[in-house]
Order: sequence, then C-alpha cells, then structure tokens
Amino acid sequence: MSSLIGNNGPRYRHQANTSVPYETIAIDKLTPILGAEITGADLSRPLGNQQMAEIQRALAENLVIFFRDQELSPERHLAFGRAFGKLHVHPAAPHAPGHPELMIIRADKDSPRANGEGWHSDVSCDAEPPMGSILYITTCPPHGGDTLFASMYAAYDALSDRMKAYLDGLVAVHDGEAAYRGTYANLGVTDKPVYPRAEHPVVRTHPVTGRKALYVNRGFTTRILGVPRDESQAILGYLFDHAENELFQCRFRWQEKSVAFWDNRCVQHRAMWDYWPHTRSGFRVTVQGDRPV
Repeated sequence: MSSLIGNNGPRYRHQANTSVPYETIAIDKLTPILGAEITGADLSRPLGNQQMAEIQRALAENLVIFFRDQELSPERHLAFGRAFGKLHVHPAAPHAPGHPELMIIRADKDSPRANGEGWHSDVSCDAEPPMGSILYITTCPPHGGDTLFASMYAAYDALSDRMKAYLDGLVAVHDGEAAYRGTYANLGVTDKPVYPRAEHPVVRTHPVTGRKALYVNRGFTTRILGVPRDESQAILGYLFDHAENELFQCRFRWQEKSVAFWDNRCVQHRAMWDYWPHTRSGFRVTVQGDRPV
C-alpha cells in the first residue's frame, strides 16, 4: 500500500466543515474524514421536513451516518428508505416475506460466508447502482461484527495528479456473477440464470456534492476497458489497495437496534466476520440510484 505522506505532509488533507449548526439533530463525528452518529431523531415515527432535510445534509457531509436505539418495524424501515427515493430490490439476496425491498442480513454458525465481508460498494454491478443503503441490526454477537467504511472522495483526492490524468475517462466492468452465484444457497435461494453486469467510469462525479470519487471496488470490478489485460489487472490492484487505506476509514461498533445509512456513490464498506459461531442479523433497505457519470 502506497504512503500518502509526501515531502510537504499528507497528499490527502481533510477540508474543515464550515456548515451552519444543526437545529433538530446533534452530530458526533467518528473521524474528520467520514462517519457521524446522530441523536435527536426517532426513526420509528414520520420525521418533519426540517429534520429530514438535516439528515440528508448530514449524509452528504459525513457520507455514512448512524442512529442508536431505534425501534424499526419493517413498515417504518421501508418508509424511511422511501423518503430518499424509490427502493431497490437486490438481484440475489433473500428478502423478508411480503417485502421484496427488505433484504435479510444474517450470518450464523451454518453460514459459508457473511454479507459484505470484502470491500465493496453495494450492487455496483447494476446499470444504475444503489444511491444508499440503510441497515438495521437486531441481533449482535457478544463481540465483533463491526463494519468498516471508507471514503472514496478521500481515495480520489489522495491520488497523484498523474494518476488522476491517467484514470480520467476510463471505464471498468462491474460483474455480479462471482459475487452472487451460490452465495445464498444456505438460505434456500436458487441461483438466477444471469446476474447484473455493467460498465461504469473509474472516477465518478457525485450528483449532489459535485465531488469526484474513485469508483472501483474489489467485490465487483473485474476489468478496465481499453487497456491491455495485464495493465488493467495491475492498475486495479493498486486502486483496490489504495481505496482500502486506513487513513480513509471509520469503524462502527454495532449494538442491537442500531441503524447505519451510507452513500454508495462515495463510500465502500466491509463487514467484519470475526464472530463465528455467533449470529449477527437484521434487515437492509436500499435506495435506488442513477447511472454513474
């Protein structure tokens, strides 16, 4: 992994937040780069317009936000997600009975793997990948089971100018085949004939903030188009390692009835499966996004 420390200090420098204070919620930042715990919002009830606007702003400013001690029914979980847009249906994972948009998240002693245990951006293999994901955990192991999040704004900003110029205009393939085939067999899910595959820019511009973010991930990105395969493999290997640098990360320690809401357009995440044979479970609602540009 390359060093981000140059002769004049770190290549990545966090820009101080100069936003006006929040009025309906309180923010406790996890790191200067990303992540914030929010208090003052009860997601079990409809939220007022101002509070919804402040939560949207908190997400844009912190990339991933967290809520503790929430009592979310499936209906309220879905309603909170719909406040941000139409809901996405996962192309492979099981869902709660009668709620195709409510994805089941579960790993226990019988699981061959856990959801999201490698670095990725959710379903980036879709032609229009999800805008955001809202995970509600109801059962936690006694220890472990944290989730790591990494800012792809920070990853892009820390690239050298020469690398930014090289990546400008490049397109990469994101393929769900290897990630999804056979993954949910232990939960009784039958594989589909094909899984999504899409081509996206290696660097995307966030439609809300206008900031550039690195948009390749180890979970789905298989090839950069327009360059030799060995060059693609080498560049992707470098970018994967770079994106996973600890300097870009925050870590969330789950408690039962906690909620995490992350922006897939500028964040990657990794769920730690360090709690076998214990159980970690809950539900995820995912908000539809648009085609990366």
